[in-house]
Amino acid sequence: MFSLTQSVRIRGAAGEPIPHPFKSLRRLEVEFRRSELSLVVAGPGTGKSLFALFLAMAANVPTLYFSADSSSATQVSRATAMITGEDSKVVKNALTGGDFSSYEKALGDRWWIRFNFSARPTQKEIELHLLCYLEVYGCTPHLIVVDNITNVDNGLVGSAESFTFGLEALCEYLDDMARATSAHVLGLHHVTGEHSDGLSPIPLSGVKGKVHRVPSLILTAHKEVDGMNSRIINLSDVKNREGFEDSSGGTFASFRLNRSNLRLEELDDAIPDHFSDQ
Repeated sequence: MFSLTQSVRIRGAAGEPIPHPFKSLRRLEVEFRRSELSLVVAGPGTGKSLFALFLAMAANVPTLYFSADSSSATQVSRATAMITGEDSKVVKNALTGGDFSSYEKALGDRWWIRFNFSARPTQKEIELHLLCYLEVYGCTPHLIVVDNITNVDNGLVGSAESFTFGLEALCEYLDDMARATSAHVLGLHHVTGEHSDGLSPIPLSGVKGKVHRVPSLILTAHKEVDGMNSRIINLSDVKNREGFEDSSGGTFASFRLNRSNLRLEELDDAIPDHFSDQ
């Protein structure tokens, strides 16, 4: 039991934001704070994994990334393109061709970003890798990414009811992990069927399994495709305990995906009118 002044002293890193380059999200009062759980929710192929990886590469803080949804070859080539600015196809050819030496230093400079590529990690495996990280580096990660939360084997299978119950229990587990490690835990998740094409704003009710209660922050993502090999990714702040939120998904920050180096580039220079009036 702590007084308010004692709570200040024991806070540690709780509440500190993870560095990120997304000015448009900051204008919507979005921060990825340590000791908190967030979800990025989108349909397949929208770009949620690219967003999470770009956040991890840009933040460049101690990170443990559980990449159940993407292979090591995919993540290495994507991350290398993001870090160096090189064309991702050129990077992928160098990786598969066996001559990757020119990129090794750039990757080595991010030595405290570590990956786990198990397709179905268990909670025990996640905890083991956290302990290994602490043993090797003497600190826990500042950022933990779980891509996707439905890939985590929580031992519950069967009915739709057990699926929903299992997801909520997993979110509670990840939230506890965030508090125990002082990390920001970022989970990636899916949408309900009617939003799976990812072509229109996704409201809070579009989150699959209705796991709204636990996360401090939920972003939903939808895309715009112009038919000229260009894509815009829009991120809606549908839940935010620390700031502005619009549960309809109608208020969003927009980024252009650079198809060459897979970086997300700012698109909006001004605060949306319907946000500035809040």
